[in-house]
Amino acid sequence: MAFLDQNPALGYPIAAGLGLLVGSFLNVVILRLPKRLEWEWKRDAQEELGQPELYDPPPPGIVVERSHCPHCGHQLSWYENIPVLSWLALRGRCRSCKAPISIQYPAVELLTMLLVLTCVWRFGFGWQGFGASLLSCFLIAGAGMDLRTKILPDQITLVLLWLGLIASVDNLFIPAKAAIAGAVLGYVSLWAVYWVFKQLTGKVGMGHGDFKLLAALGAWAGYKALLPIALMSSLVGAIIGSIFLAMKGRDRNTTIPFGPYLAIAGWIVFIWGDQIIGTYMRMSGLD
Repeated sequence: MAFLDQNPALGYPIAAGLGLLVGSFLNVVILRLPKRLEWEWKRDAQEELGQPELYDPPPPGIVVERSHCPHCGHQLSWYENIPVLSWLALRGRCRSCKAPISIQYPAVELLTMLLVLTCVWRFGFGWQGFGASLLSCFLIAGAGMDLRTKILPDQITLVLLWLGLIASVDNLFIPAKAAIAGAVLGYVSLWAVYWVFKQLTGKVGMGHGDFKLLAALGAWAGYKALLPIALMSSLVGAIIGSIFLAMKGRDRNTTIPFGPYLAIAGWIVFIWGDQIIGTYMRMSGLD
């Protein structure tokens, strides 16, 4: 790691290549994990209710099954699975059936690469850079799933929460006390908003995954980061949500996932939290 820090001309291309490869895997997670979870939930519900077991083949797994075209089932060769380049070479269409390939694939790959490069630029090629990159990948996966399916599973949020707490034991980014306080306050604060909103309106304003995601962000960034994250995510959500509703012609009762906005705000505050929190403290007269 020290060698890469001393030779960034070698380190950054390696980080970029790994970011593209991991981004390709994140596409698989985003597309397959929700379907896999829904299949498992349905199977568990049938067992719990004592319903007859019907043949329902499981959807493709995340690791074993090869990538394939969702339209015709064509299994991709290795040269059709090169991040970004294959999508460009195929001109965004399946080689077999010519059906369009979603721009999500190169977008997630490029986004992952850019975030990983930012992490190693900000924290270096050591454990901090690795931890920040890991956080970024989990946030991309969670935001992508929430955006597509409105599902923010425990397999993302709770694992991210525990990783943040484990990192704090060695004071990788913040001390353990700040991480624990951030996790607790992050969960309780959004749960309180959820509970009050439900009591006043009788409606569910957000999913439980949002509580857990903010708790995970609190474990990584500390309790001082929670207010900037909440304010920034609310602002970004209000702006983008209003534009989305206006473009789609939908009313205000349309459900909009909040997880992606939490992920965006949380990542920004994690990377540049010291500057953001310092500026906020000075402006509020608390410094």
